[in-house]
Amino acid sequence: MKAAGGIVVFITVSGEAEARKIAEMLVNGKKAACVNIVPRVDSLFRWEGKLDAARESLLMVKTRAALFPEIAELVKRVHTYEVPEIIALPIVAGSEDYLNWLDIACQ
Repeated sequence: MKAAGGIVVFITVSGEAEARKIAEMLVNGKKAACVNIVPRVDSLFRWEGKLDAARESLLMVKTRAALFPEIAELVKRVHTYEVPEIIALPIVAGSEDYLNWLDIACQ
């Protein structure tokens, strides 16, 4: 196992078409090594003081922590939500081969 400087960014979007558009933008732009798309998640949340619900898609973006500000800015430009979820969790440890690949793929 290797200590990591990577992160996993979670982004919820309105559906699969928007998910694919953002995923391709991030991978083709070398901002992400890999993006998993979970095509359907049911979300419950508070919006404008009321309980709301939506059927969404979820992106799980594997990238380097240093790229988060760029990723957040790019996603905000194309995202259809007024306040998109763009959050990052650190990769604490992982396979050395995978983490090396992640570093190289995001350059």
